[in-house]
Amino acid sequence: MTEQSAGTAVVADQADPRPPRAAGPDPLCDPDPGVAAAHAHLEALLRCWVREKAVPVPGSGDLVVPLRRRGLVLRAPVLRRSPTEWHRFGPVRLTGAAGGDDGPADPVVVAALLADEAAHGEAGRDPARGGVDPGEVADLVARTADSVSRVRGFIRHHREHPAGGRDAFLTAEQSLVLGHLHHPAAKSRDGLPEEEAARYSPELRGSFQLHWFAVDADLVSQDAVTGSPAMGGRDTAALLAEISGLTTPPGRVLVPAHPWQAAVAVHRPRLDAMVRAGRLVPLGAAGARWWPTSSVRTLYRPGSPVMLKLSLGLRLTNSRRESTRTELRRGLEVHRLLDAGLGEATRRAHPYFRIIRDPGWLAVDDPGRPGGAEVTGLDVAVRESPADIAEHRCLAGLVAPRPGCGPSLLGGLLAGRGPSAARRWVVDYTDRVLVPMLHLYAATGIGLEAHQQNTLVRLDGGGDVVGGAFRDNQGYYLAASRLPSVLARTRSEECTLAVVDDHLVDDRLSYYLLRNQALAVVGCLGEEGLLAEETGLALLADRLRAALPDLASAGPDGDRLARRWLDEATLPCKANLLTRLHGIDEVLAPLDAQSVYLPAPNPLTGATP
Repeated sequence: MTEQSAGTAVVADQADPRPPRAAGPDPLCDPDPGVAAAHAHLEALLRCWVREKAVPVPGSGDLVVPLRRRGLVLRAPVLRRSPTEWHRFGPVRLTGAAGGDDGPADPVVVAALLADEAAHGEAGRDPARGGVDPGEVADLVARTADSVSRVRGFIRHHREHPAGGRDAFLTAEQSLVLGHLHHPAAKSRDGLPEEEAARYSPELRGSFQLHWFAVDADLVSQDAVTGSPAMGGRDTAALLAEISGLTTPPGRVLVPAHPWQAAVAVHRPRLDAMVRAGRLVPLGAAGARWWPTSSVRTLYRPGSPVMLKLSLGLRLTNSRRESTRTELRRGLEVHRLLDAGLGEATRRAHPYFRIIRDPGWLAVDDPGRPGGAEVTGLDVAVRESPADIAEHRCLAGLVAPRPGCGPSLLGGLLAGRGPSAARRWVVDYTDRVLVPMLHLYAATGIGLEAHQQNTLVRLDGGGDVVGGAFRDNQGYYLAASRLPSVLARTRSEECTLAVVDDHLVDDRLSYYLLRNQALAVVGCLGEEGLLAEETGLALLADRLRAALPDLASAGPDGDRLARRWLDEATLPCKANLLTRLHGIDEVLAPLDAQSVYLPAPNPLTGATP
């Protein structure tokens, strides 16, 4: 695949036309962090509503949302209508249907009103999904209130301490102040007391020691690719013992836990019985400090060859984050598949792209279950931390708004370099991060759940894209048509990857890779005024067209998904507001009902350079 077809569209250094933006101050930059946090949630709620209810956003004037059940109307001036749905709105007001002004809207009140409106609309619209439990409406309102409160603190902290650390990888992980821009309560952390947030929140640049347990060896399961550079010839227990700095008692295994998890998990009946029997002994905090990354539960320590992904029973976005045994094993299965040559064609075609490996895991078994494989909440996945990790940035951190603190990290990298630098960034990102993921799917049938947070962009010293990576031990789909070839390679009768019908994998990748990941790059550059979104979309489409021959040769019908992105008028889109209202736990739900998905307009259709 070459880059010549982007030639003139990328090199010309001339200003891109920007869509007109309504005058007036940006409420996200209000000096009061509380006002900024409230407005961030109001914008997120409006973005959810217009996406999930297919409400057109006007190019100027006000967005008007009738709340017919209550005889009210939401109004907000449109600051910027975005083709990628990164819409921006001015101050939101709640008025009577007859026009009486009730004043500035409160995000918690708006969450309640929209949830009520949506819940009653759902009751008859889709009988297959069923109605909405009134308790879910109350839960959404409570979580929105919690999220607003936390974001207020995050904004205040970043404004008072604007300089990140010298570790650029960690700085990006700590930059998601607002969270998902299409989620009604993106920063809700159900169960995390305020006084503990400073230690455990990446947005507050927290850090802490791990809590350790000494567990009878017969109650611990583990596995590892000991030949992995990260493992250094050790099994998982030996690696963790070294990390702890403690002496392992005879017949025991040292098991780490997030301090919050350690405090709550020991009160679970089976773990409590193990403690009382002396088979699981809490040892307290020990070892070096670790820093939470953007996922909150994956921990990083500068200079360490590994990161640690721990179970955390907090409800983050829509789910409690405790690892199942299948997820722990999945990371190793992917590692071994890659070692066995699966994905070798992608590595040769795109040597600048990699999958971050998870070479080990360890978990405390439930003695009350056959095989002891039930979730106990005390487990760890070991993730490699490559020697060049300092060159990698979480994509979500790069594009995240930093209200009142200046441009996004991506905006800062490209500021003052002219439109050609932004164009080149889109081209290189598409060629070196997005297209390799499509190639892997075409060549192997493995689809990566590569949303922004799971996607790493590798940068050179000037901030330009030189490669990319995917990280996760959960987010691997396998197209059912390719299962026989994977089982033949592993000489196994089972596969831990999420095996689903090919069309469902196509749908999920259309959301995660295109809408959530790629369109966020284009939307961020448009919001920063660095590149008109129409230009960014045209470049993205151009590079996908250039990649079609490469993808077609990678595997059977290998260009199918990219062609769909280029040609179809609508593509599946995850509806976070409705998913939350239906009380769906995306970790536990079956894959074909994991979230609410709706068709939404495809902004790539007709995009030309």
